[in-house]
Amino acid sequence: MEAIETVDKDHALVESIIKSYGGALASLVPILQDIQSEYRYLPEGSLRQVASSLGIPLIQVYGVATFFKAFSLKPKGRHQCTVCMGTACHVRGAGLVVEELERNLKIKSGDTTEDMEYSLETVNCVGACALGPIVLIDGEYYGHMNSAKVGKMLKGHEKKSAKTGKAREEKATGAKKPMKKPAKKSKGAGKARPKAGKKK
Repeated sequence: MEAIETVDKDHALVESIIKSYGGALASLVPILQDIQSEYRYLPEGSLRQVASSLGIPLIQVYGVATFFKAFSLKPKGRHQCTVCMGTACHVRGAGLVVEELERNLKIKSGDTTEDMEYSLETVNCVGACALGPIVLIDGEYYGHMNSAKVGKMLKGHEKKSAKTGKAREEKATGAKKPMKKPAKKSKGAGKARPKAGKKK
């Protein structure tokens, strides 16, 4: 029963995304982008639904989904870790950074960790050559990277992510930090002081 409810919910979500673009074929790419931002990949069922709703062959939807590297047909981790392998980064040791990330995350480039926390990938260029080698985690730039900095970078990101997640959870649940007790007033505090009068 729960599985049916999930399917219905997913179907309604994808349908609302398609309708938000007026069901226009020209909006195929942004529709797929919105679906991927919801699921962190493009589920097969969603692609079939897009093809059906837009009245186009499934192969056409798959063609777009596989043409752009930004799209993924397999589930991605909660955090996207991207290493630039452009010429400037490559000659400064980006390959060694990738190897260290693979060791730390226990996956190969192009894969996702078992706990679905991290996906690791390489790209040709991110347009920040002066900062190379460069790593991006969830869009945040970590420049002048080397293999010795990888562990520290991941730990720092995990701490920041945990803090952000806690703040988001508190906002969603309405939980607030406990109020501080007001400081005790010292004796004589709050009494009106006599105004200084003119000397006669």
